[in-house]
Formats: sequence, C-alpha cells, structure tokens
Amino acid sequence: MVTKDEYVKGILEQILVANSAISSIKDKPGTLDLVKKEWLKIHGLLLALLNKLESFENKSDLFLDLQSSSEYYVQNYDFQREINTMSPLYSDDVDRLKNIRMKVLESLQDKHFIDKIESIITKL
Repeated sequence: MVTKDEYVKGILEQILVANSAISSIKDKPGTLDLVKKEWLKIHGLLLALLNKLESFENKSDLFLDLQSSSEYYVQNYDFQREINTMSPLYSDDVDRLKNIRMKVLESLQDKHFIDKIESIITKL
C-alpha cells in the first residue's frame, strides 16, 4: 500500500517532469499541442493532489503549505482558453508559441511554486 508521503511525492515528481517537458519544447510550428498537453497534465495532477490533501486528517505544515500553494496556482492560472483560442489562429507563429510557453513556465515559478515542489520532494 502506498503511503501518503509516497503518493504526494509521486504526483509532485510527475509535475516536475511535465514542467521539464515544457521547458525543453522547441518553439516551432505544431508545438502548441505539446504545451497544452503538458499544462493540462500539470493542472490535472494539481487537482488530484488537492482532492487527496483535502482528505488527509492532521496535515503536516508541509502538506498545508503545499495545499495552499496548489490552490493558489489552480485558482490563478488557466491557460486552456488562451491555448484553444490561439491554436487555430497562431499555431504556426513561433513568437506566439514561445510567448505562451514562457507564460506557462513563469506561472509555475510564481511564488517559487516549482522550487517549493522540489523542496517538498526532498523532504518526503
């Protein structure tokens, strides 16, 4: 059976992999779908994580901080509509692709969210 710590660590590691994938995407026509896929993965993992954290009783300070940071991200960043709007119009515009990819990466750095995830992984 998977412990709470192992479950949370597994989700956080998947988020880091998706973040790394977005970072390594080359800005060229057709890559908007890759950005969308990885961002949706991160968003879905955060929603699953929040649901799980809600069910924990007697949460540690580490989990409370993670829950707060995750809620902030989910509430304040949603790129799905922007990507869906851009897709038919600008999917071949390399500058716009780079801009949306950079915005996604910047959002994950807001309030040092990715740094916090990396720190939590080392503590679990």
